[in-house]
Amino acid sequence: MSDISAKAAEAFTAAYGEEPAGLWAAPGRVNLIGEHTDYNDGFVLPFALPQRTVAAVGPSPDGTFSVCSTLAPEPVTFGATEPGEVTGWGAYVAGVVWALREAGFEPPAARIAIDSEVPLGSGLSSSAALESSVLTALIDLGGLDVPLERRPAIAQRAENLYVGAPTGILDQSASIRCEAGKALFLDCRSYEIEQIPFDLAAEDLAILVINSNAPHQHVDGEYGARRKSCEESAAILGVAALRDVSVDGLPDALDRLGDEVLRKRTRHIVTENQRVLDTVALLRAGRVREIGPLLTASHVSMRDDFEITVAQVDVAVETALAAGAYGARMTGGGFGGCVLALVDTARADETAAAVTAAYADRGFTAPTSWVAVAGPGATKL
Repeated sequence: MSDISAKAAEAFTAAYGEEPAGLWAAPGRVNLIGEHTDYNDGFVLPFALPQRTVAAVGPSPDGTFSVCSTLAPEPVTFGATEPGEVTGWGAYVAGVVWALREAGFEPPAARIAIDSEVPLGSGLSSSAALESSVLTALIDLGGLDVPLERRPAIAQRAENLYVGAPTGILDQSASIRCEAGKALFLDCRSYEIEQIPFDLAAEDLAILVINSNAPHQHVDGEYGARRKSCEESAAILGVAALRDVSVDGLPDALDRLGDEVLRKRTRHIVTENQRVLDTVALLRAGRVREIGPLLTASHVSMRDDFEITVAQVDVAVETALAAGAYGARMTGGGFGGCVLALVDTARADETAAAVTAAYADRGFTAPTSWVAVAGPGATKL
């Protein structure tokens, strides 16, 4: 049993006086490319991290739900709730219970203990890892017939409508549906997926993840403002979503958008969708190093057109590229979080050291870095 699994099991026993019925885990994720395209019905390409959230779960004898966490001082107990009735970190768990009921499934009353190694506030989707581990546990514990392809939307509904974070379906899809050694090519309109081979070690390459340690928050005005701008642009252009604007049709679309902010937001989404498609084509062809410029172009677009980067992530990208990375970009919703860099395996430590030195020169909080390997999605341990 891994350390994190043992800690979750121990927390359950300490809180409830018995061993859990089982352990379920779900990963955080890195989005290789395709940022803010998900809620525009577009394309994304995440892969699951080895870092996971583990839920130790057992039946509840009194018909209520109780959840405790090694990362929070107070347990949370609730029954049947509506959005707004449970707040804080417990809302993610209560939201999953609510969303299952809204989808026509009756989750079993349960006692839950949580431990997580997914960095909080880093843009690696710790919230989706929590939702997905609990969702998978409740489905298994209750013997619920919830098809795998339906599960991300249930977890997303918990986050959107119960927690109040206007995220797309990328995070939950990655946490639930990813496979080891693969990147998940997801069409966010049809929910069709393709598992794209992503064995970097065979090419002596690595994805270096650099946590800027400039935490971001999704439940704020900035993320929602970006989504609102995209919806406003789509309405003006007469399309269901910005996914329906092609790169060839972009100049005409921009001419029809009088507002400069809307023009910039639209340009990012349209070009980012194309970058996802181009990245997938290169990976299918085994031309992994060639995705580097697409990663970097994605970052430039997020910085200049979507305006969601901060100084720490910009410095990390610039420094990684100067140290020889094939490409680098911020990953996640923005306003802090993590950067990924495609590097030669032998140069990963050197690149990380260069970023650390650049942070020190600027007086930033020191970053943390590690090499990410594509792992599996949610599962019973």
